[in-house]
Amino acid sequence: MTELQRIHRYAGRGFPRVESARDFARWELRPEQVAAFHERGFVAGVKVLEPDQVAELRQRLDHIRSEIGRYADRLYEIEADYLARPDEVVLHFLGAWLIDEWFHDLVFAPAATVPAAQLLGVRRLRFWHDQVFYKPARHPGVVPWHQDYSYWTRAAPANHITINILLDDATPESGCLHFVPGSHRWGLLPKVSFGGDMDALRADLPPELEHAFTPVAAPARAGEASLHHSHTIHGSFGNRSDRPRRAVVLNYMGPETRCVDGGAPLLAGVPLTPTGARIEGDYFPIVLDRDRISPP
Repeated sequence: MTELQRIHRYAGRGFPRVESARDFARWELRPEQVAAFHERGFVAGVKVLEPDQVAELRQRLDHIRSEIGRYADRLYEIEADYLARPDEVVLHFLGAWLIDEWFHDLVFAPAATVPAAQLLGVRRLRFWHDQVFYKPARHPGVVPWHQDYSYWTRAAPANHITINILLDDATPESGCLHFVPGSHRWGLLPKVSFGGDMDALRADLPPELEHAFTPVAAPARAGEASLHHSHTIHGSFGNRSDRPRRAVVLNYMGPETRCVDGGAPLLAGVPLTPTGARIEGDYFPIVLDRDRISPP
């Protein structure tokens, strides 16, 4: 069995390569997109995948879903509330990059890494972890309002970014992401259960922030992505449509991010990172280095 986490480059041939410094411009965001990200805490409508790549990832995800029990020991995590209440809770799991070549290679794809590094303001980008969200047709499961960094406080400083890549057209009816513009400037709020109430986070908001809590939908086409700040509040409602809503989420961070609590592994099955040490190694590779052009 190939240990994909040991391969810090493409394992296959499904994604394009950076052959020279000029290639970066192909995937860089426009100045107005960068400005929107910093003002609102997110930017949407970023093209990441071609139709044939979407189709391949869909097929592979459907296989993983059908065999999820067989893969449980090799994934970082499967949402416990989903395992207990699959008819009510969205399928959410971490670690697809460990078990499938295409999900592994997507982590290194410049269509994802170049804009993520650009928005973080770094030349070297480090992988944190991946996630998958699968909402079947007519499924009531929600992803409650939350801030990503509320689950990541053991990795500091907070220089993280998330890219949410759609494998299906996402609309308000099918449960697309909603963001609260400007909430990346609100400070860190308590984490909530992914299997819980949609509005649990709002119970901790002071009146002035509750008044400013005005979510906006971010519909997208299959193959497009949104990128958001680690403190931007976001969530998604149930899928009322007759088709699934599938998404791959890649989380990245700055190259010098350190562990502030080494009492337990940062992810299940990952070696301990001592307190104060840089987060690095097989499971946390550098996925982009703009000062070293070496095709993955």
